[in-house]
Amino acid sequence: MTAYERQRILLRAADLLEKHNDELAALETWDNGKPYEQSAQIEIPMLVRLFRYYAGWADKIHGMTVPADGQYHVQTLHEPIGVAGQIIPWNFPLLMFAWKVGPALACGNTIVLKTAEQTPLSALYAAKLFHEAGLPEGVLNVVSGFGPTAGAALASHMDVDKLAFTGSTDTGKVVLELAARSNLKPVTLELGGKSPFIVCEDADVDQAVELAHFALFFNQGQCCCAGSRTYVHEHVYDEFVEKAKARALKRIVGDPFKSGIEQGPQIDSEQFEKILKYIRSGVQSGATLETGGDRLGSKGFYVQPTVFSNVEDGMLIAKEEIFGPVQSILKFKDLDEVIERANNTRYGLAAGVFTKNIDTANTLTRALRVGTVWVNCFDTFDAAIPFGGYKMSGQGREKGEYSLKNYLQVKAVVTPLKNPAWL
Repeated sequence: MTAYERQRILLRAADLLEKHNDELAALETWDNGKPYEQSAQIEIPMLVRLFRYYAGWADKIHGMTVPADGQYHVQTLHEPIGVAGQIIPWNFPLLMFAWKVGPALACGNTIVLKTAEQTPLSALYAAKLFHEAGLPEGVLNVVSGFGPTAGAALASHMDVDKLAFTGSTDTGKVVLELAARSNLKPVTLELGGKSPFIVCEDADVDQAVELAHFALFFNQGQCCCAGSRTYVHEHVYDEFVEKAKARALKRIVGDPFKSGIEQGPQIDSEQFEKILKYIRSGVQSGATLETGGDRLGSKGFYVQPTVFSNVEDGMLIAKEEIFGPVQSILKFKDLDEVIERANNTRYGLAAGVFTKNIDTANTLTRALRVGTVWVNCFDTFDAAIPFGGYKMSGQGREKGEYSLKNYLQVKAVVTPLKNPAWL
């Protein structure tokens, strides 16, 4: 298939995804529990945009002519890597589907994609729309199954040429090991995080509170890059804590299909119980429980929006990924201190910086060992912006031009020249 034909299929698929926005959003909310308005108004439009973005790349992938010593013509070919195995998580099923499928198809690969066992439906529906758009049979294959069986088989398969995984750091280690033990297939990993959100002394507290609230509570807190360590300068700390508590108390939790709902249920009983365990740990370790701290109601996996103050770096709620609606607010005195503390983690996925001072922003963005720094914003996910982590938050980048390298092989072709007019 020519690059132009791939581009047309991707564009037709994007049009169909856009046409079926409401059905896809309903499936995503039904599967995951996130608010329907979030699915329909934010995530499905982002899905469509991602595929149109990669459609644009399909006919712009090419090699180079390379000057070399001696009488040789040297060129590089950028070839599809082959069969791409892809394993996506349950927190953003359709967006992760797009992050992986988009660049793989633009580069001309075939795909075997495993969905999370908690959220199998939306990717199956999206794949059906790709076939309606003209994608040949066998190019995009979606497998529903569990990690230890279907996921392990995909990671270990000798005929899979490349693997991409999004999920927890512990599972990422297993995936990497299985890939190495089989055919040493290259692996990109987008893993866990414990992202700092740093509120500086000069911050507008009201704006900082709202943005920090969004950075943590979005998607029920089930976001790998959630701003789950909120560092606040000591001069504005008390005011921030009171206003963060008030904002959490106003958060609207309930049936995700109802209008105006900000927070739905957690994904399942396992995650629900894990979150409550971390909340109990926070109380036991001496953090101040400002609000929340328990389940909401008696039915469903709803957790009260929870805020802790007086959190210390050594507490589990400040060290481990909770993946739930639990905000931990820590106090700091100066930039050198907060840089050291923010970097003192095994993770390095993202960070937020809230300041009016460009010098402060520049100092922090260069000092923080993370893959993304959002300055006076958070969770800005344009299709062209690369995303990935430092340290144990993963390897490689997704989205943007950088993701194309994950799905290409580079071949050098060297040919002797006879009596060349120029070199």
